[in-house]
Amino acid sequence: MPTTLSALAQLVNGEVVGDPSIEIEDAATLLDAGPQDITLVDRNAKPGSLATAQARAVVVPRGFPSEELTLPAIVVEDEHPAFTTLVMHFRPPRRTQRVGISPQAQVDPTARLAADVEVEAGATVGPHVEIGPGSTIRSGARVMAGCRLGRDVTIHPNAVLYDDTRVGDRSVIHANVVLGCHGFGYRVFEGNNLPTAQLGWVEVGVDCEIGSCSTVDRGTYGPTLIGDGTKIDNLVMIAHNCRIGRHNMICSQVGVAGSTITGDYVVMAGQVGVRDHVRIGERAVLAAKAGVSCDVPDGAHMLGIPAIREREQKIQFAAISKLPEMRRQLRRLQRTLDEMAKRQESSPAPKPHAA
Repeated sequence: MPTTLSALAQLVNGEVVGDPSIEIEDAATLLDAGPQDITLVDRNAKPGSLATAQARAVVVPRGFPSEELTLPAIVVEDEHPAFTTLVMHFRPPRRTQRVGISPQAQVDPTARLAADVEVEAGATVGPHVEIGPGSTIRSGARVMAGCRLGRDVTIHPNAVLYDDTRVGDRSVIHANVVLGCHGFGYRVFEGNNLPTAQLGWVEVGVDCEIGSCSTVDRGTYGPTLIGDGTKIDNLVMIAHNCRIGRHNMICSQVGVAGSTITGDYVVMAGQVGVRDHVRIGERAVLAAKAGVSCDVPDGAHMLGIPAIREREQKIQFAAISKLPEMRRQLRRLQRTLDEMAKRQESSPAPKPHAA
C-alpha cells in the first residue's frame, strides 16, 4: 500500500529532504524504478547517477552532495540496510504457515526431530537422523541415515545430505546441493581404476551458507570440514578431506582439490582452482581464475596461472602487454645489425700501419 516519505523515513531513522507527504508505492533499483517508486544511490555511485532517474524519491547516505539531489530524499547513515528495510516493507517475505511434518513426507520412525521441525511434502528423512528445533526440510530434499542437523537449519528443495552429514545451527543449504558423496579417490590395480575407501563424512559449521548445485565430498576416513560462518556460492566443488576455515568467502565455479586446508577469512574469487594438499593462509585473497599450485602465506594476494603474488603478476602482465612493441624493436635492431654486418663484409679490410 502507498506510504508517505515521512513514514518511510521513520522506519529507517532517516531524515527527509524535500516534500515529506509524497506517497511511495514500491522500492526498486535505480535502473528499474518508476514514477511511484523509491530508489537507492549508494556512496559508491558515479556522480550524476540521479540525472536520468525515473523514481519518485531516493535513499542516499549522509554526506551525499546536495547539488546532486534532484529528487525528494531520505538521508541515512547506512544506506543498504535502510533500503533493505524499505524493500521488505513493500514486499514482505512470503511466509507460509508451518505445517510440521507433511503427510506426504517420508520420515523414518527412528529419526529424532524436535517438536517444531518442518518437513515438507516429498522430503525424505532417513533412519537415526537428528534435527534440531526450528529447522526446515524443504520439498524433495533427502536427509540420509545418521545425519545431524542443529537449530534453525534450512535444507532447500532437492538437496541431498549423504549418510552422517552434520550441519551446524542456522546454516542454509540451497537447492540441489550435495553433501557427503564419495570423494574422487582411485588406485590402479591390474589396469583398472578401483575406488579407494571413502568412509568419512562432511561437517558444516554454524552460520554457513552453501549455494545451489555446490558439492562437498565426504572425507576418506575422517571429516571434510566447512568452518563456521563460511559462505559458499553456487557451483562450487570442495573435494574430500578439505578443511575450510572460518568465515571464508568462496565464489562461484571454484574448485578445491582434496586435502587442502584454508585459514580463516580467506577469499576465493570466481573460477579459482586449488590443487590438492595445499595450505592457504589466513586472510589470503585469490583473484578470479587464479591457479594455486603451492602453499599461500597469510594475507597474500595471489593472481594468475600459476598464481603468484599480485604485485609480481601485475609486473608480468605489464611486460606481456609490451611484447609486441618489444618484438618490433628487436626486429628493427636485428635488421640494423644485419646491415652493419653486410657493410663490414663488403668493405676491404684496413691495411695495417707500418711500424
